Amino acid sequence: MSKRDLLVEVGLEEMPARFVAQAAAQFKEKVEKWLTAERVPFDQITALETPRRFALLINGLAEKQPDRNDEAKGPARKIAQDEAGNWSKAALGFARSNNVEPDQLYYKEVNGIEYVHARKSEAGKPTTELLPQLAEVITSMSFPKNMRWGARDLKYVRPIRWLVALFGDELIDLEIAGVKSGRVSRGHRFLGTEVTLNHPSEYVSKLAEQYVMVKPDERRAAIVEQIHRLEKENGWTIPMDEGLLDEVVHLVEYPTALYGTFEQEFLSIPREVLVTSMREHQRYFPVENAQGQLLNHFVTVRNGDSRALENVAKGNEKVLRARLSDARFFYVEDQKLSIESCLKRLETIVYHEELGTIGDKVRRVRKTAAQIASKLGVSAEETKQVDRIAEIAKFDLVTNMVGEFPELQGIMGEDYARKAGETDLVASGVFEHYLPRFAGDKMPASAQGAIVSLADKMDTIVGCFSIGIVPTGSQDPYGLRRMAAGIVTILVERDWQISLADLWNAALEGYVVQGVNKRAAEDVKKDLVDFFALRLKNVLQDHGVRYDVIDAVLAADLTLVPEVLAKAKALMGAVQTEEFKLIVEQFNRVNNLAQKAEADQVSEALFAEDVERALYQAFQAVQKDVEGLKDQEKVLATLSTLRQPINAFFDKVMVMAEDQAVRSNRLGLLLQLSRVLYRYADFSKVVFA
Repeated sequence: MSKRDLLVEVGLEEMPARFVAQAAAQFKEKVEKWLTAERVPFDQITALETPRRFALLINGLAEKQPDRNDEAKGPARKIAQDEAGNWSKAALGFARSNNVEPDQLYYKEVNGIEYVHARKSEAGKPTTELLPQLAEVITSMSFPKNMRWGARDLKYVRPIRWLVALFGDELIDLEIAGVKSGRVSRGHRFLGTEVTLNHPSEYVSKLAEQYVMVKPDERRAAIVEQIHRLEKENGWTIPMDEGLLDEVVHLVEYPTALYGTFEQEFLSIPREVLVTSMREHQRYFPVENAQGQLLNHFVTVRNGDSRALENVAKGNEKVLRARLSDARFFYVEDQKLSIESCLKRLETIVYHEELGTIGDKVRRVRKTAAQIASKLGVSAEETKQVDRIAEIAKFDLVTNMVGEFPELQGIMGEDYARKAGETDLVASGVFEHYLPRFAGDKMPASAQGAIVSLADKMDTIVGCFSIGIVPTGSQDPYGLRRMAAGIVTILVERDWQISLADLWNAALEGYVVQGVNKRAAEDVKKDLVDFFALRLKNVLQDHGVRYDVIDAVLAADLTLVPEVLAKAKALMGAVQTEEFKLIVEQFNRVNNLAQKAEADQVSEALFAEDVERALYQAFQAVQKDVEGLKDQEKVLATLSTLRQPINAFFDKVMVMAEDQAVRSNRLGLLLQLSRVLYRYADFSKVVFA
C-alpha cells in the first residue's frame, strides 16, 4: 500500500505556557482516534509544539483506506423466508441496510441454526477525500479557557492565524474561522520570516532556520545544556525546578539562557521570598554557591538569540529589583504586625460562605487537635504546644507577603512567629501543619505539628463533605484528595493508633456545634469511609500490595490506618504459601455457612461431638490471644491455627442437622468465628493461582 507523510500545523497567537503541551497531546490523541475510526493506517505520529503552534507529523500514512470485505449476520431462516421461499420484510430490510440485492443473501449455520448472511464489499476511499475532516477535529478540541475574536462564533484557546496541511507534496484544503490552509508557516516572531514548505519532511529543519525549535525536548535539552554551561563557567549551582523548567520550555521558541545580578542587600530577605519572587513573578532560576547558599544572581531564558544579551540582562535586573524592593517592603511592614492583631483580622476573612470565617476554622481546629492529642496520650506540655500551634497557624494569611505570594503561607508564618518570640517548636509547627502538601513532600518534623496537620486537613475535608462538596471524577477544586492522602501518610509514617473515625468524628463535632452541617452526620460518615478507602488503596498500591489483598483488608475495618497496612503486608507474605491457600479455603467455608445463622448464641450443652467442643475452645483461646495484639503477622498466624479444628469440625459434623437447636448452635459458633475472621480481612477476596 502506498504511503505518504502528513503535516498539519495550527498557528495561533501565543498560548499560555500551561496550555501548550496539553494542546499538542490532545491534538495527537484526537487525530489518532479519527484515523483509527476512518480505518487509515499510519506508521507513527509525532506531536510538535511551541507557544505559537501545535502540529502533527504523521509518517507512513496510507494513501487510501483498505477495501472492506465483511460478512454480516441477519435473521434466522424461519424469520427470513416463508414456506414459499419468499423473502420476509426482515430479510429485505437486512439486505437494504447492507447495500446488497436479495439474491445475494445466503445462509450459514451458527450454533446449529441457519441464519441469513450478506457479504459487504466496499472500496476504500482515498485519504485525500477524508483529510478535510481534520478541520472538524481541530475545532472539536477543548481548553481550560477559550476566547472569541473578530465576528467569528468559534471559541478557541487563542486566535488561529495560519494553517498548514500537506500530504506528501499535496496541499490539503482546510478552512477554520476564515483561515485557509497553505504551505506557508511562520518563523520566530522577531527573528524569523515566513517559510514555504514543499513537503512535511522539511518542517523541522526549515523552521529551525527561522529560529523555531518545534520539538519541546530539544528546547529543554538546549536550556539545560546552557544552564550547565553557566554553572561551569562561574562555579555556581543552579537548582532546576522541574515545574519552572517545563514552563520555560513552553514559553519560548528559541531559548537562550543568560544571567543577571541584584544588590547584595536583598539577601537579607528570607530565601523563600527571594526564590518565590524570582520563580513565580519572573520565571528566573536562583543561583547558589557550592554550600547551597543563595547568591545575588539569577538565570533567565530569553525567547531569542544571543545578540545584545547585556541589554537583556539589564532589563531583567531592573524588573527584578522592583520586585525585590516590594518584597523587602512587605517583609519589613509585616514585622510591625502582632500575632494577636492578625488573629483578630482572621474573624473578618470568609473561609467559605457556608462554613464561616477563618477564625471559625481556627476554633474548630483547636478543639479537634485537642481531642487528637488526648487520644494519642501526649503530655500536658505537648498538648499546650499543640493548642498554640493550632491557634496561630493561620495568622500569616493576613500579612502583605502571603497576600502577594499565597504559596508562602506557613513559611512566612514560621519566620514571623519566631521573630515575635514564639518557641522554635511552635514556630516550626506553623509551617509543619501544612505538610505534606503533595505526594513525596516532607512530613511534619514534630508530633505537635503533625497533630495540627491532621486536625486542619480533616476539618477541611469534613466541612466540604458536610455541605455536599465531594470530589467526583477529576473534579477536586479544594484539593481534598491530596489532604486525605496527607492524613493517611502521617498516620502511617508515625504509626499512630488513632482511627480515621476518631478524626472525622472530632471534626464533625466542631461543625455540629457551629450549626453549619447541612447533611446528616451518618451520610457524611458513609461518604468519608468510601473516600478514604480509595486513598488507602493508593497507599497500599504504593507499598506493592496486590489488588486482591487490598480488597480483602479494606473490606474489614479500614479506619486504623497503620493496622490496615500491617495486615496487608502480613497477608502478602502469607499468600505465597500453599498451606495458606488451604487455610483460606476453611475460613471461606466458615464465612459462607455463617451467613445462614440467625443468632450467635452458643451453648456447650448442645455440642454433640467432641470436635465441636474442640473448635469452640480453640476459637475462645485464639480470640483471647489476638485481643489487643498489635503485630499483625502474629494475629494472622494465630488465626491460622484454627485450620485444624475447623477441618476436623467439618469432617465429623453435619452443620445443617435436623435438630433445630443443634443446627442453630453450630451456626452460631460459625458466626462468632466468622466475625473474628472478618475483623482481620474478607478472605474470600484473596485470589490464588
